[in-house]
Amino acid sequence: MKVLAIDPGYDRIGIAVVEKSEHTNFKEILIYSECYVTDRLQDITERIYNVGQRIEYLIKENNPDIVAIESLFFTNNQKTAIGVSEAKGVFKYIARNMNITVREYTPLQIKVALTGSGKATKEQIARMVPKIIKFDMAKKITTHGGNTSAGLDDEIDAIAVALTCFAHERTFPHS
Repeated sequence: MKVLAIDPGYDRIGIAVVEKSEHTNFKEILIYSECYVTDRLQDITERIYNVGQRIEYLIKENNPDIVAIESLFFTNNQKTAIGVSEAKGVFKYIARNMNITVREYTPLQIKVALTGSGKATKEQIARMVPKIIKFDMAKKITTHGGNTSAGLDDEIDAIAVALTCFAHERTFPHS
């Protein structure tokens, strides 16, 4: 099974493609990850269009079985929450339009899947991800613009979403 996982947004979007199959002895393999950063000088409609285009391209390029998205964690910034919700709607539409299953996971589900505790911190999640899935951060992590450490956080979050998806999916299609 191959998952395209998204830490949603319209400013910075964490994206990861992770595969688990009999060919990999049912171990998770990171195929690709990035932090896609939009141009802050563009209006929100253009930014959402751009992230939608990126997700559509990655779905066509990687042919995932599932698109897994982190549920929105509401903050006090209503404008940001609305923009992220709009982007999530675009991601879901694109996936379903391409006949891809969509799964959504809450921050609590992600924390429990990766650490066993719903009270885990972002730092604990970030420490667990490389213990679960092996990858060369220097080769796999790609940040497009913006702050590299912030981009890395978004990518780690997307990888965590993919790992949560595998923890929740009980049957895997044969590759």
